[in-house]
Formats: sequence, C-alpha cells, structure tokens
Amino acid sequence: MAVRDHRAKFPSRLRGSDRLSTKQYARIVKAWVTAIGLDPAMYGIHTLGRTKASLIYRKTKNLRAVQLLLGHTKLESTVLYLGIEVDDALERAEQTEV
Repeated sequence: MAVRDHRAKFPSRLRGSDRLSTKQYARIVKAWVTAIGLDPAMYGIHTLGRTKASLIYRKTKNLRAVQLLLGHTKLESTVLYLGIEVDDALERAEQTEV
C-alpha cells in the first residue's frame, strides 16, 4: 500500500476540479525551468519525481521505503525505475526493516 495524501498539493482555480491537471502542472514546471535558464526538454514532472526517488534511495539506501513512496507493488519495479544494480538493491532491501 502506497503512502498517499489525497489533498491536492496544487489546487486548481477551476470549479469542478480540486487539483491541477497533469498538463497544467507540466506547463508550470516548464515555465519555471525556462525562467531559470535551463533546457525544458531536460526537466519534466516525471524526471523531477524520479530524481526525488533516486535522491531518497541514495541517501537512505532504503529500497523498501522508496518502493512504498512510489506505490510500486514489486520491488523489482522500483529497482528498474531507479536504474540500480539488482543484486545490490535486493541485498540492501533484505538488510532494511520497514
């Protein structure tokens, strides 16, 4: 079971919608990235989320926690998503209690 907060982090200004659409969120991120002089083709909402998960794993080495945060049902999916070595990740996961 994934840890999820169902309150909108970025509420919509439109009636009938409680949160921003994925497209609108992507437009905002693109504007921010462009405003600070970075290439918007290199930074998107998916890559930013993936970066956050990678940083959490790198700092904690807690693969199971990252798996829960991402909502993955299979540990192998998290390993592939992070692009880490399977043997190393599974060994660390066995050493980590959640």
